[in-house]
Amino acid sequence: MQRTLFRALENHFQNYNLFLLSPSSTSKTPISFTRRNHTHDTGVEFSGVRETIRWETNPDGFTLVQMIRNCINHRYVSHGKQLHCYALQSGFASNVYVNTALVSFYAKVVSLDDAHKLFDEMSQPNVVSWNSIISGYVHSGNLYKALSLFLELNQSDLLPDAYSFTSALAACGQLSLLLLGMSIHSRIILYGLESSVVVANCLIDMYGKCSSDDGAIHVFNELKYKDVISWNTVIAACARNRRLELASDYFYQMPYPDTVTYNEMINGISQFGDIDEAIKILKSMPNPNSSSWNAIISGYVVKNRAWEALNFFTQMKARSVVMDEFTYSSILSGIACISALRWGTLLHCCVIKQGLVTSMMIGSALVDMYSKCGQVKDAEMLFQFMPRKNIVTWNALISGLANNGESHKVVQYFEELKDAKGLKPDDITFVNVLAACSQCQMPLERAYEYLISMNDDYGIKPKPNHLASIIRLMGHHGQLCKAESMIYELGFGSCPSVWRALLGACGACGDLDVAKVAAAKLRRLEDNEVGYVILSNINKDRGNWVDATAVWDLMRDEGVVKEAGFSRI
Repeated sequence: MQRTLFRALENHFQNYNLFLLSPSSTSKTPISFTRRNHTHDTGVEFSGVRETIRWETNPDGFTLVQMIRNCINHRYVSHGKQLHCYALQSGFASNVYVNTALVSFYAKVVSLDDAHKLFDEMSQPNVVSWNSIISGYVHSGNLYKALSLFLELNQSDLLPDAYSFTSALAACGQLSLLLLGMSIHSRIILYGLESSVVVANCLIDMYGKCSSDDGAIHVFNELKYKDVISWNTVIAACARNRRLELASDYFYQMPYPDTVTYNEMINGISQFGDIDEAIKILKSMPNPNSSSWNAIISGYVVKNRAWEALNFFTQMKARSVVMDEFTYSSILSGIACISALRWGTLLHCCVIKQGLVTSMMIGSALVDMYSKCGQVKDAEMLFQFMPRKNIVTWNALISGLANNGESHKVVQYFEELKDAKGLKPDDITFVNVLAACSQCQMPLERAYEYLISMNDDYGIKPKPNHLASIIRLMGHHGQLCKAESMIYELGFGSCPSVWRALLGACGACGDLDVAKVAAAKLRRLEDNEVGYVILSNINKDRGNWVDATAVWDLMRDEGVVKEAGFSRI
């Protein structure tokens, strides 16, 4: 049972002798639990804990629960594990309240794997036990596992409570699972919990994140008692789904808007509306914070107005507004888009000066910026010195290497990523890897292996940009007929981008027969000149000037006009 989980730990405390290590010291403070027939005269103190807990008699289940919660609050791993050991040896192995507190401790402080093992060993977990493990998976980002456990709870003899539903709704919102969220909503109504303001707020948030602003508005309007969070959540749902007028209506109806309210409006308007209007709201705010300014900078970057973002950034610095990780990562993204290397290096200095250089978010943005500015060696060196990396960091480097023609290094780092603990490639990683395969004209078998691994090993379904890279590589190897068949096999027959890739591959190897098929398909799917121009160029390259002229005549007959070419230089 539970003893199997921490048998090794328990062996250290056979005689109830616990040694609690103070977080501020390496010295050991012995605390002995002396066995007696019926009573214990025990004094217990957690050295270094802000709220010291003592007892003079044998601690009961309630006291143990309080001490375990104290370990959670202060994140004391050693103390919590020792309390778990004491609970096992003192006969609390079957106490559902102590076990539930321990599940919460392991989920929040140690590891979810240990929490789940402990949960599985509970003979009769209550709904609070289920909530602890479900919320643990939600907070760790393992949302599908959280929803799987929630469904198990619904199939058990226990009834989920409001906390159970809020955790499930949070997972649905982050995964954009609208149908499942609606199903949970119906269950909430069945249990009579729809009037709970906390549950209703989570429903509004779920509908907003699932792009169902009408659902969010309906729940908000049906809610009898609304708090500040209710108003902020519905405003966010409208603003993030481009319903800016409706968001503005709620904003002016709200009794007492707070900083979050203003920030949601600024963020929505700067992303999807007129940034000048967002700046007006910023100036009218009673207490703007860094998030308020960050929303404007992010809006400029999203709208490809990087120089204006830089200008706004200098204003922010001149007014001594506190700059955080999001500030620097946003402005670095804008700098990367315009390849402003001098600005990028200056901001890198600012980041070092503020002590934010170890931030994963900023580190990833710096790797991306140096890569897009053509400084691949600097990006690679920065990547190597980063203490912590996530998949965004790896993708920034791999993408930079791919875009700068370092195809062999892309494959090298991809193989390292596969061995990285706690990380796995995503669809963006494979886009760059397959593009690198195409650039260096790698053997087709190797590229096929990556494509199959993407689906079989990582559960990532191929997308048009994955297939486009494979098609270009197949063109280099003269296998365009097989590429055409693959388009239909993978279900991309109505996707213009893959036919465009096939037509481009035909142009590279001069395959006129497949080019005619691809051009005809592209003409039906897109009303532009791309298919005509490539087909005409293939005919000219093969010396078929009559057919090339016929393509241009067909363009004139169908009213298709070729856009004028331009240079980026």
